[in-house]
Amino acid sequence: MTYDRLVCANCAAPVSQGRCPVCRANRERLQQEGPFSGVNPVALIVLMVVLVAALVLVAQQTA
Repeated sequence: MTYDRLVCANCAAPVSQGRCPVCRANRERLQQEGPFSGVNPVALIVLMVVLVAALVLVAQQTA
């Protein structure tokens, strides 16, 4: 989940605004986790399989 949709329970403001120390701490934590932190590992494996299959198809088309 991205922090731009989260609402802080401490100040009731969007976490992305960072109005209170709790917001700022959670915003920093979410930014450090990276873009693929919330993605299911099974989804990543499926994505890798699809990408490899696409590369194989492209290699067969060019050969």
